[in-house]
Amino acid sequence: MSIDNLKAALPDYAKDTKLNLGSVTTTSSLTDQQLWGAALACAMATRSAQVIAEVAGEAADNLSAEAFKAAKAAASIMAMNNVYYRATHLIGDEQYSTMPAKLRMTVIGNPGVDKVDFELWCLAVSAVNGCGRCLESHEQVLRGAGMPREQIQEALRIAAVINATAATLEAEAALVTV
Repeated sequence: MSIDNLKAALPDYAKDTKLNLGSVTTTSSLTDQQLWGAALACAMATRSAQVIAEVAGEAADNLSAEAFKAAKAAASIMAMNNVYYRATHLIGDEQYSTMPAKLRMTVIGNPGVDKVDFELWCLAVSAVNGCGRCLESHEQVLRGAGMPREQIQEALRIAAVINATAATLEAEAALVTV
């Protein structure tokens, strides 16, 4: 299971996605843990079984067991938080933002890996899930920890390309039945 399998599965019309998938996974200035944790967390956020399996196979070769588990935890906690915080923002009544969420999210405080890496994965998943409030929050934490904008942008690029890969492959699978 690998990124090469995903690239091979992409149709000709998705050449840009194929090339970008190769680029974001081979030319990154992120650490291997940051890169593969972001890729795995974003793959899980897409809910595409094919993308999850292929990315997880390669991520397992590049992450410790703890980092692999933490990347999955980032996808899980942000699946909840992105819905909640996006909804409270979209309602437009600021009182919701002052109310306690009353949702357990202790993994954010103790993810089992470097906090900056976990925050980066949460930011990337928030991009896939489209939560502006979470994107702002995680970006502020990362910038406060000294992460350069260029590396934050790399995580966003990983999120965008993994999402595009999943969207394309899922659409193609649906078209087979048409």
